[in-house]
Amino acid sequence: MNVKGIQPNTDNLKDLGLNQLSTIYWNLSPAQLVKESVDREMGVITDTGALAIDTGEFTGRSPKDRFIVCDDKTENAVWWGDINIKFSSEKFDGLYNKMIKYFEGKDVFVRDAYACSAEEFRLNLRVINEYPWSNHFANNMFIEPNKSELADFNPEWHIINAPGFLADPEVDGTRQHNFAVIDFTKKMILIGGTGYTGEIKKGIFSVLNFILPHEKNTLSMHCSANLGKKDDTAIFFGLSGTGKTTLSADPERQLIGDDEHGWSGNTVFNFEGGCYAKCIDLTEEKEPQIWNAIKEGSILENINFIGDSKTVNFEDKSKTENTRVSYPIDYIDNIAPGSKGKNPKNIFFLTADAFGVLPPISKLTKGQAMFHFISGYTAKVAGTEAGITEPVTAFSACFGAPFLPLHPTIYAEMLGEKMTEANVNVWLINTGWTGGPYGIGNRMKLSYTRAMISAALNGELDNVEFNKHEVFGLNMPTTCPNVPTEVLNPKNTWKDSYAYDTKANHLADQFNRNFEKFAEYANAEILAAAPVVKAEVKLKSIY
Repeated sequence: MNVKGIQPNTDNLKDLGLNQLSTIYWNLSPAQLVKESVDREMGVITDTGALAIDTGEFTGRSPKDRFIVCDDKTENAVWWGDINIKFSSEKFDGLYNKMIKYFEGKDVFVRDAYACSAEEFRLNLRVINEYPWSNHFANNMFIEPNKSELADFNPEWHIINAPGFLADPEVDGTRQHNFAVIDFTKKMILIGGTGYTGEIKKGIFSVLNFILPHEKNTLSMHCSANLGKKDDTAIFFGLSGTGKTTLSADPERQLIGDDEHGWSGNTVFNFEGGCYAKCIDLTEEKEPQIWNAIKEGSILENINFIGDSKTVNFEDKSKTENTRVSYPIDYIDNIAPGSKGKNPKNIFFLTADAFGVLPPISKLTKGQAMFHFISGYTAKVAGTEAGITEPVTAFSACFGAPFLPLHPTIYAEMLGEKMTEANVNVWLINTGWTGGPYGIGNRMKLSYTRAMISAALNGELDNVEFNKHEVFGLNMPTTCPNVPTEVLNPKNTWKDSYAYDTKANHLADQFNRNFEKFAEYANAEILAAAPVVKAEVKLKSIY
């Protein structure tokens, strides 16, 4: 067995059963991993120096194929159902043994890394990959130990990742040949049958979403965060495609992180050491920080080139809408020291409302904040998924339901307590459509959204007049610097006010139907924040 790279003194691969390997590549540098990927014809170098790879059959996560082992540790703690699917310890052991057998005679790429920038919550990870570019992704996304830390690195959690290993559902207990299985007792994640790298990072995110709230009294959040010049932290919650990464990458503010954070005491801290940004339709003008981060050491996923060149065609969606780029966080010029900040002053809930109903910015009461946090609304538009031809509501509790092992109300209650303690302003931001729904109206200009967020952060909306939305009860500012007044009230942007009322009531009804499953856990203040469907509009729509 050959060994290359920086091998720690705590080599436990034989203890894991990995004792018949060809070559073990330990903690290779990004440049070495790029060379391995190119030499093995698994990737090509773009004209900016980034590595471009294809993840194969899967270009996104597969939520229905993510499982959690049900045992004494998890049986009464995990929120079981369609999101957290039970898997037996016996099946896990069987799958593990088959994966170990699969690695016999193969090269493996092993990386030691940390999750969590706050040392008191730090998780030591050992990531074992079949492919060099998967290991490169782990290097980009997790926190890299220094050489002295590597020497005696003691892993607590293991990720075993083999895209080429296909499960047999009838034997292995999976739904199909791909899988991601978390075992909280063995502290191990098995990922197979899929090359999509996001399964690696979201696996550890799911782990932290269990450990931190359940065992450490710390709120875990699917959000981005940045820091102002006055040490004022801002948090941005939002589902994929709502602008979480884009809006947190602000040249006037230091980036704490773009996707996963914890909030403990008076500290907001990043879980990761890198960024994983969507890059469909990316332009230097709209998103200069992301654009400039696509260079040597970055990994582009599932992109296409312009003609026979090595220039990326960011508009090409032929492989997937979910084209991505991963890069170390220090590729962003302006990052927060230690990837930490103090208690937030402002929290933003981002939604891409394709119905064109919600205001571009509104200030929420505590009850409204909890209602919209538990709801986690955005909308999918035509073309994003097979079969979608018009806007469809998408609700994901706490803006991250697929990654929450615990019941959503646990995270919501923790957020509510922290909002009160820190006296935080909470804003709902619609980055979606205005002037009508998708297909009729237009996407909200990014410049307007940035101006509204800047106004909120700078206190320029503290003393302006607000109007109340007649269906959702949201407080809408009547003026905002650098934003046309008519944009602030969505109804004023529609040519047909009755068509707006009909669509607003339709969306309100969808919100209320979705919230029914949480109603029994909600207090009176949260229930009172639900939108009110206007009966007269419903009657008119019938006739």
